[in-house]
Amino acid sequence: MRDEEPAPAQQARRLSTKETAERLGVKPETVYAYVSRGQLSSRRKPDGRGSTFDPGEVDALARRNRRESAPSSGTNELSVRTRITLIEDDRYFFRGVDAAALAARHSYEEVAEWLWTGSLRSGARFAAPKESLAAARRAVGALPEHSSPVDRLRVAAVAAATADPLRYDLSEQSVLGAARSLIPTLAAALPLRNATYMDGQPIAQRLWGRLTYKRPDEASLRALDTALALLVDHDLAASTLAVRVAASARAHAYAAVSAGLGVLEGPLHGAASGLAHRMLLEVLERGSAGPVVADELRAGRRVPGLGHRLYKSEDPRAQALFACLEELPDAHPALEAARDVVATTARHTDLHANVDLALAVFTTSFGMAAEAGETIFAVGRTAGWIAHALEEYGERPLRMRPSGHYVGLRPPQPLPSPHGEE
Repeated sequence: MRDEEPAPAQQARRLSTKETAERLGVKPETVYAYVSRGQLSSRRKPDGRGSTFDPGEVDALARRNRRESAPSSGTNELSVRTRITLIEDDRYFFRGVDAAALAARHSYEEVAEWLWTGSLRSGARFAAPKESLAAARRAVGALPEHSSPVDRLRVAAVAAATADPLRYDLSEQSVLGAARSLIPTLAAALPLRNATYMDGQPIAQRLWGRLTYKRPDEASLRALDTALALLVDHDLAASTLAVRVAASARAHAYAAVSAGLGVLEGPLHGAASGLAHRMLLEVLERGSAGPVVADELRAGRRVPGLGHRLYKSEDPRAQALFACLEELPDAHPALEAARDVVATTARHTDLHANVDLALAVFTTSFGMAAEAGETIFAVGRTAGWIAHALEEYGERPLRMRPSGHYVGLRPPQPLPSPHGEE
């Protein structure tokens, strides 16, 4: 005998948006972010005013959020569930799509839109609001001349935030609006070298004139655009983790990006391409990688631009960027120097080129400063930081709060005496 359908009165009462937000411990706008990402389904009320939610589905999401935020047993490593980037079998994927192939076929802006929304917006362009750009340029212009590019980008991000009265609105639509204005503001706030700024230009074209005095052609601009797109995201790198911690505390998007920029400036993260840049210049000057590699090892340093803990063979970002650079005659000397470095170290170690070496080939080929690779990395990665901030805004607030393991003196201890007193 077939089970009868429960009468409407017997069915569980559906939850309002407010009730759903209370059960999940989030703001009402976060509930709709869950809906847009397919994590919750909603049903319009008969009168069309608002939505209702299945209580069983809401409770299941709440349990899943608690499991994801709970510390894992048997390991000290933090694990964060994400739908943005997968690194697997020496490849990496943005929302399930091969990232290198995506960067080869689409612009940086289009890849950023894909990362943020899961939709490919053909011909996407980002515009910098006049107020934000003016504030960023004034702030950057007040810095000492020797300030690093990342110093300037951090200051530009903070200044742009002050010009955005909607920065505290963490809804998806508002955050994406901030992202589409912040990225061109960062690029255009850097000191100009050889071009005039025009709104509506692709990010690569705006950024080129801040990196070198050389005039670009279509192929070199395409190489820069590909580099930006390849660097959009790379799972939970140190700077990205900092962004997610800031977003977990509900810092606005500008502040979250500033947190990422702060970590990026560390010598173990963003500065790697600059080290590779200087090494390639020395190889080109001395005519051979052998003595340069020997000097690096003699000084107790690793050879920059080689090896990556997530890839057994060559970094797929390096492969894709090298393929672009092969089409540029100006890049051939630096490409040969990079190959010489790889071949020299391969005599005793199984290390392959990573994206820092490929970036160094690009920056040395076009007369850029050693810090140019870090600038490209920072501007490109801003899109990924925004994607991770958006994802974190949809999670329980302050979930990324590990407990400290205290190993100091046990209380009670006597009150300390000032120095000099007996």
